[in-house]
Amino acid sequence: MVRQEKKGRATVQELSVIVYGRDVQGHLADCLDSVTGQLPEGAELVVAAVDDPAPTADVPGRVTVLALPGTISDEEARAAGGARASGEWLLFVHAKDRVPPGALRALRDRVVDLPDGAERVDVVLADQVRSTWHTSGAPGPDARLLARAGDRDLALADCPDLLRVTPLLGNRALRAAFWRDHRDRLAATEERFAARAALVLADRVTALQQVVLDERRLRAASLPPLTPQEYYAPVGEYEDLQRLMADRGTPTGPRAVLYDVMATECMRIVARAGMPEPVGREFFRRASRAAVAWRPEGYIRPAGLEGIRRRLLEEDAYSRYRAFQSVNHKRRGLKSAVRERKRRVGAKVRGHRYRRELRRPVDPDLAVFSAYWDRGMACNPGAIAAKLAELAPRIHQVWVVSAAKAPLLPPGTDHIVPGSRRYWEVMARAKYLVNNVNFPNGVVKRPEAVHVMTHHGTPLKRMGLDQIEYPTASKGLNFRQLLARVDKWDYSVTSNSHSTRMWERAYPAHYVALEYGYPRNDVFYRATAADIRAVRDRLGIAPGRRAVLYAPTHRDYEAAWTPRLDLATLADRLGDDTVLLVRGHYFYGGAASPLAELRRSGRVIDVSTYDPVEDLCLAADALVTDYSSIMFDYANLDRPIVVYADDWEMYAKTRGVYFDLIAEAPGPVARTQDELTEILASGAWRDEASGKARAAFRRRFCEFDDGNAAERVVRRVFLGESGASLPPVIPVDERIPAPTPEEAARP
Repeated sequence: MVRQEKKGRATVQELSVIVYGRDVQGHLADCLDSVTGQLPEGAELVVAAVDDPAPTADVPGRVTVLALPGTISDEEARAAGGARASGEWLLFVHAKDRVPPGALRALRDRVVDLPDGAERVDVVLADQVRSTWHTSGAPGPDARLLARAGDRDLALADCPDLLRVTPLLGNRALRAAFWRDHRDRLAATEERFAARAALVLADRVTALQQVVLDERRLRAASLPPLTPQEYYAPVGEYEDLQRLMADRGTPTGPRAVLYDVMATECMRIVARAGMPEPVGREFFRRASRAAVAWRPEGYIRPAGLEGIRRRLLEEDAYSRYRAFQSVNHKRRGLKSAVRERKRRVGAKVRGHRYRRELRRPVDPDLAVFSAYWDRGMACNPGAIAAKLAELAPRIHQVWVVSAAKAPLLPPGTDHIVPGSRRYWEVMARAKYLVNNVNFPNGVVKRPEAVHVMTHHGTPLKRMGLDQIEYPTASKGLNFRQLLARVDKWDYSVTSNSHSTRMWERAYPAHYVALEYGYPRNDVFYRATAADIRAVRDRLGIAPGRRAVLYAPTHRDYEAAWTPRLDLATLADRLGDDTVLLVRGHYFYGGAASPLAELRRSGRVIDVSTYDPVEDLCLAADALVTDYSSIMFDYANLDRPIVVYADDWEMYAKTRGVYFDLIAEAPGPVARTQDELTEILASGAWRDEASGKARAAFRRRFCEFDDGNAAERVVRRVFLGESGASLPPVIPVDERIPAPTPEEAARP
């Protein structure tokens, strides 16, 4: 329930997001867009940025822009924003950072459920990801700490390791009354100090297992060099925190954790290259004094090399520490060479263990799933796994996930990291292996095992052996190894007869084609009006606005993704009632988005990292794409599709295609941006001709997708059923897709 009480002239919101600080390297616009594009009901935005921003998002009455002089600090800007906020909870986001899609709704929903009272929660601590100039959304180290805390309301003494969570204000919401009570320590102080001081001062804290901040770590070479006082600052901050704990009578547990964090960080700072020698010596002296003064009674140093470092620090033995560091560098060089030899030996040992596991019986109740080269639970494997849990819960599921993506898995998901000892044990003994790409060459196909290839799209472009004639697309592809991987398939899942024929041609082998539909597309027939409203709400799409999803594909002749449309101009031409959801291809998921510098007004939202993509399809009134297979999936919704084919001839020549998309398109085709703008502005995107083209396209390419694909796969592959026991495919003309956004908005 949204509170609309009045305090003076200000409306009381449940959550205030305060974007504060200087516009570092032009990232402020991106930060503001990430907030205004998803600002939920019951939340407001206060902009306390130094460089006179001009957010123009369509959220009247809920955006306040403060005019601040260019001479004030980030801390002063934060204090000014907090003073102006009317929310019962405050989230401070630095102007260089971003808020991931859906984060504000999740945070707001959590804080409104927290009770007031004598033992109220003052801080909600959440997860965060990190981006740099060349990476995007990498998981941070905090997920395991938050998972350990769970959803309980805790005193800091109950879970002191929360002090190890990355000290940012953007990953913790503060109760406004708590902020006001401790403004002197939280408002105009350095962020790292304020973030940890909030935990020390709070009566109780709770954790939220959700990413609410994308912290942008700026390239060090692009920043001014640190002054000596800036180098020394962390020591003073830690000492101030220890004094605060002493004044409040904080128990030994949190004080010991903070001491350990302080000592560890101080040693890391000293070890960094580039610190001038006199500054390093003075920093070491100050850190030594703090290490002796604040060492908790009974504290035991870590074992090993870290313990030696700590002892040298406490003894203020700077020269001996540097000598130790030099020796240790040489030792690491030798260890590196030894590790490489061990790696080769280890590979042989793992191979031996794997062969040993292969001699053990196959576990009939063990299934391994993977998607998109171990990126996580997604696509057809994800939909099959969900249905399997429903129909055959006795089968234990294990997901193959890279170490970097593992923290993003739902809590409790059993998973294995490629190359680990358990990975080879599980891969050797699993009865079922399901993937939308191939498993590695080294995975042995046991006679009793069942390999299911689900694929992840309907082929317009040439695939498999059909790429041989297109060297631009097949560069580096070993076709003999490809066929060896294909020979392991037992089943190939397809969504239409076209795919069945193309897979048999591109991947010739003795597998069985399951013409059951794509399980990931079941949601397009099962989603409700409430589901669609919820997705649009998470994305920040206001009721009544038209949402157009723009999803271009990868081009083999381009090194990186560059939008082929002038998105700002297109948004302006389409007007305030249209929002563009822009999704780059997943091949570029680790690269900095080219949309990051685009100044947007809430009408262009970068959803390149939003998952699952099926949500975006449900939220969109129309799709604009070029040659992406998303068009085949989106067609299930029977909503308008516009093809933007400005480089069709080049794409067809370099990649190779299976049919002429221009002649057999699912809707209008634009060859220039002006043509695309005219189609979207004139109504041609959903006229009678568009409907006829889409109907023909659906009959051809949505042949088996009817909402029951996952059940058919599970019953056939895992339960051994066939024939009449499987749900029959509903004819295309008899299917009822999920409601359109317009239909979902009706009472």
